[in-house]
Amino acid sequence: MAELLNLESILLPGVEAKRPLIIAGPCSAETEEQVLSTARDLATKGVKIFRAGIWKPRTKPGGFEGIGSEGLGWLKRVKEETGMYVATEVANERHVFEALKYGVDMLWIGARTTANPFAVQEIADALKGTDIPVLIKNPVNPDLELWIGAVERIYNAGIHRIGVIHRGFSSYDKKLYRNLPQWHIPIELRRRIPNLPILCDPSHIGGKRELVAPLSQQAMDLGFDGLIVESHCNPDCAWSDKDQQVTPDVLSYIINMLAIRETSQTTENLSELRKQIDELDDQLLELLAKRMRIAREIGQYKKEHNMPVMQTARYNDLLNRRISQAQSMSMDRDFMRAILQTIHEESVRQQVEILNK
Repeated sequence: MAELLNLESILLPGVEAKRPLIIAGPCSAETEEQVLSTARDLATKGVKIFRAGIWKPRTKPGGFEGIGSEGLGWLKRVKEETGMYVATEVANERHVFEALKYGVDMLWIGARTTANPFAVQEIADALKGTDIPVLIKNPVNPDLELWIGAVERIYNAGIHRIGVIHRGFSSYDKKLYRNLPQWHIPIELRRRIPNLPILCDPSHIGGKRELVAPLSQQAMDLGFDGLIVESHCNPDCAWSDKDQQVTPDVLSYIINMLAIRETSQTTENLSELRKQIDELDDQLLELLAKRMRIAREIGQYKKEHNMPVMQTARYNDLLNRRISQAQSMSMDRDFMRAILQTIHEESVRQQVEILNK
């Protein structure tokens, strides 16, 4: 699979194979006037692929769930009047058949659908015999295997024009972002399937229009192939997700301000620095092994003196002190918390192993 997938495989005639590939348009197709107005404006900005949601899965009933098949006719007019290609989301077999009937050029599978293997397989079966590019958003939960499984289902149906969209992951802990980026997951996906085109959806990650620009730049810095951005002619009046949509003018400004760094440069000049990293990694492993040996000795002492493994007061004190110390060394608080918690979990596991012998 890896040798067949690449950025060129998902491109449409006349769309340049250069970073970033831009797909833009409103979250939802609302009215024919809104769709055509936004599309015309985006076309003047050089956007070649227009996106609009026709069917919208909503968290709760009662919200706007999309205009439905009527909007596919509006997308057809966009193609005829602007020459743009059009893309929309599909969530089941009927959506696929309807979109293909109206000549939609590109499909994407949403995060909620990706999380459901039955739904993905239904879409895959409906796509058999076609040659349409399909983009697959990450599942709502941070499950890389589920994401890869969706890619494999579509690929096994004979669709070899596949890309993925990173739109972040749902979390109860909503601070800055609507959906946590967790960049390490798409990075690992690229390691597993090196040539798979990866686009970023900064609109859904950020949830706020002011975050679209910095998230887009971060995606480019990480080597992503493109962006799928929600753009509306009048975002404040949008029927869905108004806070994360930008006007075509703002989108054009964001794209023009992006710093696109060359991904094919040689890294020979980094060899000395990488050698130092390797040496430090070796030292870290040796220190961690030594720490675990001491943890096992502590476990033996606790066993002999009938003491519980967990010492909550000491752990909380240790965690707070180490995090403060890390911050004074310019390290991120959440990063250090995650590291220390992982080390502590392994120490507890080893002590429990001693107690059970």
